[in-house]
Amino acid sequence: MSLLLKNISRLYTPDVSAGYGKVVEKHNVHLLIDSGRIAAIFDSDDALQNVQADAQLDLSGKTVLPGFIDAHTHPVFWKTREDEFIMRVQGKSYEEIAAAGGGIRNSVRAFRQASKEAIKEVTRQRIHPFLSFGVTTIEAKSGYGLSTDDEIKALEVINELNAEQPLDLVPTFLGAHEVPDEYQNDRQAYVDLVCNEMIPLVAERKLAKYCDVFCEEGVFTVEESRKILTTAQRYGLQARIHADELSPFGGAELAAEIGAETADHLVQISDEGIKALAAAGVIPILLPGTTFFLGKDRYAPARKMIEAGCEVAISTDFNPGSSTTQNFQLMWTIGALKLKMLPGELLWASTYIPAKSLGLQDTLGSVEVGKQADLVVLDIPNLNYLPYHYGINHTVMTIKKGEVVYTV
Repeated sequence: MSLLLKNISRLYTPDVSAGYGKVVEKHNVHLLIDSGRIAAIFDSDDALQNVQADAQLDLSGKTVLPGFIDAHTHPVFWKTREDEFIMRVQGKSYEEIAAAGGGIRNSVRAFRQASKEAIKEVTRQRIHPFLSFGVTTIEAKSGYGLSTDDEIKALEVINELNAEQPLDLVPTFLGAHEVPDEYQNDRQAYVDLVCNEMIPLVAERKLAKYCDVFCEEGVFTVEESRKILTTAQRYGLQARIHADELSPFGGAELAAEIGAETADHLVQISDEGIKALAAAGVIPILLPGTTFFLGKDRYAPARKMIEAGCEVAISTDFNPGSSTTQNFQLMWTIGALKLKMLPGELLWASTYIPAKSLGLQDTLGSVEVGKQADLVVLDIPNLNYLPYHYGINHTVMTIKKGEVVYTV
């Protein structure tokens, strides 16, 4: 199947040869897709004279970007937690709610009561809106089971849905998301369960590409996180880490030490942590929507990271507690206002860098001949307009592997 996208008014893509934040901008171009890949980009009407395609779409007045890649999501959960949102509005902090047995452990109790089939169906419904916002690939974490059977259940849901619908899901095992209720008085036993039972089974069944840990005060210590992640690496899983969200805890330094692919959140990262990430080439994934939704004022120091040489990515952190949104475009606005990132940087942070964090940069993340045709078509007059006109969905079409999977 071939598809010709004609009369694209504006096309923006990361300029991979020029470096972070640099953008290639083309006007009035045509793009040919063949067998799910970008076959050619034509700069003139004359070049189209001998081009044949099975179908054509006229994109006059529209803007095309690479499909967005959301490299930090928690989509596999059962119950929502709007009651906790109202508690935060009334003055309770996220940490206070979690310490009282709410938060992640609240989600775990509900998840364990639901069948795999029910969770799979509600997850299918929850991931579909990503396509409507122009997201074509997400990293999807487990982490609301926190028992061997329930973590396997979550990963099976991710893998099955990956084969059944167009949005690509890259699975991450997050058995170390929290210490469950039954292990609150025996943390070491739970760490041992994750290392000695869960990780070997996940690796044996090839259910995940990555392993993640919530390394934070009151959750998993640096030493516990090191043990879990290095165990996972020995079993062939690559490391990602929730780090330094609530305090400068040393998670970023651990990510650099063990060669993690990413360190995520980083609201409270130290200057030493930034230097360590830059030196080790660890990708920071920043989650501005989470800080916003938790009602906090301090955001991750994106400018410091960029100036230190880090290649920053952004994500929705879609989850039932601290960031309940699939609206990736809103992250551009919050990222601009609160992270002080410019549109070119936001484009890189939404496409090529998250692709790189998932080992997919040779296939995804930029509009180049030979790459997979994952594209978002937006009704915007220029790149600056995307974060400027906020709170609405600018997507008119999402294309995945050369096929239209969403249209207005």
